[in-house]
Amino acid sequence: MLKSFRCSINFDYNWVLSKRNDDVLPIERVLTAIKTKYNIESIDTDLTGCVFDVDAGDNITKDAVFSDILALIRTMYEDSYSEKVCNINIEVNEKQEKVELIPAVEDKNSGKTNDSKHTPENKSKKSQNSVSNNPSAVEMINNLVGADEFKALANECVRLAPHLKESDTLDAFLRRKYIISINDGCGLTEYLNLFGKLLSELDLFKCDEATPVREVKLLSDSGTKNENDSFSVVLSSIETKSRSRIICVDISEWMTQTTDKRFRDFLKAVEANAEQNIVFFRIPFVETNILSEVKSSINDFLFVKELSIVPFTMEQLCEGAERILKNRNFTIDEQAMEIFKKRIIEEKSDGKFYGMNTVNKVISELLYMKQCYNADNDIFDKDIKAPQIGRLSSTGSEKYVSAIDKLNSLTGMEKIKQRIIEIVSQIEASLHNEELDTPCIHMRFVGNPGTGKTTVARILGEILKEKGILRNGNFFEYGGRDFCGRYVGETAPKTAAMCRDAYGSVLFIDEAYSLYRDDSSHDYGREAIDTLIAEMENHRSDFMVIMAGYPYEMDYLMKANPGLKSRMPYQIEFPNYTREELYAMFISLTEKSFIIDEELKSAVHKYFEELDEYLIQSKEFSNARFVRNLYERTWGKAVLRTQLSGEKCEKLMVEDFILASSESEFQTNTQVKATRIGFN
Repeated sequence: MLKSFRCSINFDYNWVLSKRNDDVLPIERVLTAIKTKYNIESIDTDLTGCVFDVDAGDNITKDAVFSDILALIRTMYEDSYSEKVCNINIEVNEKQEKVELIPAVEDKNSGKTNDSKHTPENKSKKSQNSVSNNPSAVEMINNLVGADEFKALANECVRLAPHLKESDTLDAFLRRKYIISINDGCGLTEYLNLFGKLLSELDLFKCDEATPVREVKLLSDSGTKNENDSFSVVLSSIETKSRSRIICVDISEWMTQTTDKRFRDFLKAVEANAEQNIVFFRIPFVETNILSEVKSSINDFLFVKELSIVPFTMEQLCEGAERILKNRNFTIDEQAMEIFKKRIIEEKSDGKFYGMNTVNKVISELLYMKQCYNADNDIFDKDIKAPQIGRLSSTGSEKYVSAIDKLNSLTGMEKIKQRIIEIVSQIEASLHNEELDTPCIHMRFVGNPGTGKTTVARILGEILKEKGILRNGNFFEYGGRDFCGRYVGETAPKTAAMCRDAYGSVLFIDEAYSLYRDDSSHDYGREAIDTLIAEMENHRSDFMVIMAGYPYEMDYLMKANPGLKSRMPYQIEFPNYTREELYAMFISLTEKSFIIDEELKSAVHKYFEELDEYLIQSKEFSNARFVRNLYERTWGKAVLRTQLSGEKCEKLMVEDFILASSESEFQTNTQVKATRIGFN
């Protein structure tokens, strides 16, 4: 049992209204001051009051807490404070350690709870932890993954509902609007529907049954033919008297224009219909100061509460996936879950990830693969195992090969391999020497496209995992501009979230130089770099940032931002491949899957020997990518040949290669010579 004091503060409603022109509500101001003196938790707040717990440490008495709170309020509002203004109540609170309750899952086929353990102890626990077959809205909300502030709002509504109806102050609740800061795919629609269900169950607000929720977007001038069109469309939803709904207005494109007369006229129109609908203003997940600025502007006309929904962590995404599978009576083992994680990492790597929407898509693929396996093996179980879904991730079904062996198997790169081993040994030695500072393990990979930067970075992460230097060794790959947000205040939290995902792993940033554009003082790339620098310093040995790009552009980026260069002590240069290395790479690719003869090898060798030197040394040459494209085109010609003859495609012929290499994109010699500038 833990001892604490349960405190409640309630201000007079009319007195609170007299302070409506203040920057913050009295209860918010008082709570901020209390937090500077006491460790408090379990906060539930509303317009006029709050309830919270104060940890009862040594020498802290109930009377002392009461006196301190009263003194704070008197000091803040000495010009208007009286005994009638505020009621403070403090009681000793004996509370249990917090336990997360996991709802039992009903077996859809049998109608019974799916639980194979039937000991008396388990039955007792199951009885305590299970929820009803028709859970209430607040139960559903409290069972959500993440969304702490939304859960607090729901519980506040439950606590206030009887008081609002008893005191005939429901209008005060209905006039309150909400600003919700949330990214795509983080559950906005679900939250809105659950909130409508909650208000209906509490008899606070009845939504239209046909369309309880309406989501609309307020477009900027550039998005409409007539600047008034978007405002008119949105207001038509809000001003409809025939139905009451939860209306969510996406104002992302107006975040920096909240002082514009048209936007303020729009807020006045919303205020004129304040009790008709419950209105949410939606913006992306942004920095706290930006959210406060938007709230302050809207607060000029409307009584608003802000909610900030933090993007899902990898752990929360996995928890959500397991819940979805469990609700369908599927189980997934640890190895299969690792494949799911790898797929989610791959989904994140293009900079376009949509939270639980993407998770649901991946789960659909996973379940389909499982059923294909079941059908092929004539089984009907619901136990998902790694071998059954290996194709879900591009690396999910790979056989284990040590990272060092992977590095050694790469064609060429002898100097790079040696440099990698030296750096890893240096980092390893630093970590095991208590007299040395914690090493900074971030790096720069400099070279032209296709020179192996991404491949080596991926293997390096695995090496550091095997050495115990990185906890996870996963690989997150992004382009430089993927870190930039679309709106003011979005870049920093977006960049921080991407770094957070990569803790214990490798964060690989290709074309990193695209973050810096010195022709624009308002470019979000600068903000991304500043956030990256802070993350790289604060987690200097917990994750590895590798920035990659062309030599000249990367050098320019480092000179433009010395703080960035100082946090990336290691640089590895990736030269273009030689003709012999390109030839060896092509032959290695073909021999993995096909039979080849000396005639083909001779033709391939001749082709690479005749590649123009200017091409091989140019920054536009794609090196290994060029080789792989040529190999895949040759393979494609062989497939077509064997399909027409009805043969099995097992061997690559010299004519397949000649046809492939004759296509325009591989006939580079004449193109380069024709466009070269200068004297011969």
